Amino acid sequence: MAFVTPTAEQLCLYLDLPEINGARADLLLQQAVALAETVVRPLPDRATAVVLSVAGRAYVNPQQVSYETIGPMSVQRPQGSGGLYLTKADKSALKALAGRGGAFTVDPTPADADPSPTYPVDADLLVDGGWPEPGWGYP
Repeated sequence: MAFVTPTAEQLCLYLDLPEINGARADLLLQQAVALAETVVRPLPDRATAVVLSVAGRAYVNPQQVSYETIGPMSVQRPQGSGGLYLTKADKSALKALAGRGGAFTVDPTPADADPSPTYPVDADLLVDGGWPEPGWGYP
């Protein structure tokens, strides 16, 4: 199944807002998809959560305000909590959803490798009694 860009209504529900500016939400969702595609292309079908998170951050705090006071009320937000950007966790989630970023093993053995031994012992190395010359771990 292919990735489907979330709608403005889904962003409204994600942010738990009573109403949303549809044109602005659509723009932010398109930009969030474009930003996510810089990490993984094509986007996995379950990347909707990451796209909504990125667009939601930008919708709620577009100017990256970290501290705001209006009358007796003040709000302090974490640094970097606004604007359109991908966090390290967003990038990791996108890679994991695409099946990338995990540990893996590469087997360098050729497919036609023969498991039989690659010797007989060279007869020139053998000394009296049929043992390899001293120093090879034999008496």
